[in-house]
Amino acid sequence: MKRTHRALWLALALLGLPGAVAGQGLVREALEIFPAQTVRLEYSSPAKLRTLPNYTTLRERFGGPRLNSLKDSLSQLGVQESDVDELVMGWEADKSGLDLFGLAAGRFDAKAVSDSAAAHGLAPAPVSGKQAYCLGRGESAVCMAVLGESRGVFGSLSQLATLLETGEKKALSLNSVEGVSRLVNEAPTRAPIWGVAVGPAISDWFKGWMPGQENIQMDWGAVFQKVDSLLYSVDVSDKINLNMKMNCTSPEAASSLRQLLEGLRLIQQLAWQNQNPSRR
Repeated sequence: MKRTHRALWLALALLGLPGAVAGQGLVREALEIFPAQTVRLEYSSPAKLRTLPNYTTLRERFGGPRLNSLKDSLSQLGVQESDVDELVMGWEADKSGLDLFGLAAGRFDAKAVSDSAAAHGLAPAPVSGKQAYCLGRGESAVCMAVLGESRGVFGSLSQLATLLETGEKKALSLNSVEGVSRLVNEAPTRAPIWGVAVGPAISDWFKGWMPGQENIQMDWGAVFQKVDSLLYSVDVSDKINLNMKMNCTSPEAASSLRQLLEGLRLIQQLAWQNQNPSRR
C-alpha cells in the first residue's frame, strides 16, 4: 500500500544575522565519502558566520557542545577555527546515540599538523593510505587526516577508515540513498547553515536545536515517530529564521505535529522573553 506523505513547514524566528551562500561543491564531495548509513548531514559556512558581530553567541547556540569541543580538539593538531571555511558533518546511529564525523574545506598544512601532533606526543596512525592523528585513546577518540591543502576529514579512527574506503568506492556512499539525495537537492543553498535528517536523527536534532524544549518532559522519539525526514535551514534577513520541512507519514500525523510544534513555539517565545525582559 502506497504511503501518503505530507510536507509540514514551520518557520521559527530566533535572532538576527546577515546572509551567506552555501557551497554545494563540498556537499557533493561529502555525499561521495559519507557511508550510506548516515542518518543526518549538516552544512555550515564558518567563514561567513565569523564575519558577524555576534559570532561568539551564534557559535555556542548553533554549534553545540560536541562540535565546539571538536574545534578545540583540532586546534591541538595545528588546525585553528579560522582555517576552516566550510564544514559538512555527518552522523551515524550507534548504541550510545549519534556518532559525529565530517569533511572540512579550508587551509590544511600536512607538515604543520604533523609537527603539532609530534609536539603533543601523538604518533601517526596509518589509515587507508593516509596519516591520521588521534587525540586520546579508544574508539571514541577524535582523529583527523589531511586529504590535501584544502581538505581534511575528522571522526573516530574507524570512521576515518570508512570515509576513505567509501571514497574509494569500496562501500556504498550516502549518494546512493535516494531519499537523502533528494532532500539535499531541495536544500536552500543560500543558507549559511542547513541540514537533513532521517530516522532517530530527527528527534536528536530537535533536542539539540530547539530552545526551551529541555524544560519539557516529553518522549521526543515518540513525537517524531511518524516523521520520515527533516530538512532544516537557518535563513537570514533582519532575524534568524529557523525553517523546517518535515515529511510525515500521513496528513493526520502532520496535523497533530503542527499543533504540538505551534504550542512549543509559544513556549520558546515565552522562554526567550523571560531571559531577555529588556527586549520585549
